[in-house]
Amino acid sequence: MSYSLNTIILEPLSKKKPKNAVILCHGYGGDGKDISILANYWKAHLPDTLFICPDAPEKCAASPTGFQWFDLIDQTSDQILSKSLIAESKLNKFIDEVKKNNNLSADQIIIGGFSQGCMLSLQAGIKRKDKINSIVGYSGRIIDIVHLENNIISKPNIILMHGDSDQIVPIDSLLEAKDFFKKNNYEIETKIFKNCEHRIPTEGSSLGLQFIKKHFNS
Repeated sequence: MSYSLNTIILEPLSKKKPKNAVILCHGYGGDGKDISILANYWKAHLPDTLFICPDAPEKCAASPTGFQWFDLIDQTSDQILSKSLIAESKLNKFIDEVKKNNNLSADQIIIGGFSQGCMLSLQAGIKRKDKINSIVGYSGRIIDIVHLENNIISKPNIILMHGDSDQIVPIDSLLEAKDFFKKNNYEIETKIFKNCEHRIPTEGSSLGLQFIKKHFNS
């Protein structure tokens, strides 16, 4: 099966046709291998789930060995939005490929990610015409509140998690996103981790797994 993005694929442990899929998007300067550590933890508890961890489409400007969904260096907010829309279309194409290649419907797909991967998942996930099951986000933010408010199409389940000591994407980003989604009548769960910087703690991994299991089985 071919995909438009280079990707790490973790096949279902059950060896059966996947019942559902989780697509995880890495952060700025990372790659699919980074975020696949999370998928490797989860897969033992979700034996019929396909996990797919793509590399972002661009080489990272700040880290030549890593990748970026869109450039963040010396960009205005308008430039960031413009570049994020290009990345969003590439992620949407990838989601469509995962659906087609594995004969899955949108409600059998959960997307999510860390930092920039979380930002892109939120933007893509609620603008899709076919409603995906859920979004699992760590340490991210809404890229552009006005743009998103004007382009709400679907309402997947959402969980957002964030460290209270994050110096890269401040905790205010979670609070802003929580307010946005509550105001727009989304089912959203949030969790703030104490004394946690820009990373996914063990508790965050466990909460993400519980959330996925709940919504794939509901």
